[in-house]
Amino acid sequence: MEFVALEDIVEDERFRLRPDGDVSALASSLGRLGQLVPIELRPWPGAASDGPRWQVVSGFRRLAALKLLHRDRVLARVHGALAEDEAWALALVQAILDEPFTAPEIDALRARLEGEGVAPWAADLLDEALVRAPLDPDLRERFFEFLKGPLPAAIERIDEEAQPVHAEAAEAHDAEVVEVDADDLLRGLATRLYEVNQDLATAFASWKDLPLEGRRLVLTQARYVAELFPFLHEGTRG
Repeated sequence: MEFVALEDIVEDERFRLRPDGDVSALASSLGRLGQLVPIELRPWPGAASDGPRWQVVSGFRRLAALKLLHRDRVLARVHGALAEDEAWALALVQAILDEPFTAPEIDALRARLEGEGVAPWAADLLDEALVRAPLDPDLRERFFEFLKGPLPAAIERIDEEAQPVHAEAAEAHDAEVVEVDADDLLRGLATRLYEVNQDLATAFASWKDLPLEGRRLVLTQARYVAELFPFLHEGTRG
């Protein structure tokens, strides 16, 4: 590793995987603690004899933060030679493992790689990243709206041949108000959570072999419960 002058790094975005976004917090951290993680550089294929000669493979946000601090050099791991496929591997692995992409970002990245015909081996990596992807910021609000509304027809559908239901009976059922005792509610909730935990324990044994989209749906709900936990825990101390 070595310090490289910013003026020796070309403004090239070949391996940029997403926009820098707001780097002010990162710049503040770098200003206080210094740069702890190097960026990755390789020789720029289009370099001239006089001018920038290094191409960024990974570390665009750190570089942007240092520019925000008006620094003139960056700590970098300089690769004397790095083939295109190896550079893509380094860029993808570091970005996806260090800062997980959202599902839309993964879809856009997949389309880009397929469109450019590069890194075909990345498909499995992107599939795994999709499972770990953070939730869509709007998901919680959509979930709350779902809870407020009626259940989907597919869930409420009854086999009419096996259990015919008259319109009058259905209307009476809809109008009926069911009172639930608090103890019954909590006992039922605890039972259902126990059953879910049992199912998760069973699924864990073959988790990697289960469908990716199914895993993502399960993790989505599990994350939602995890986010609720601090509020439930706080309530127990009230």
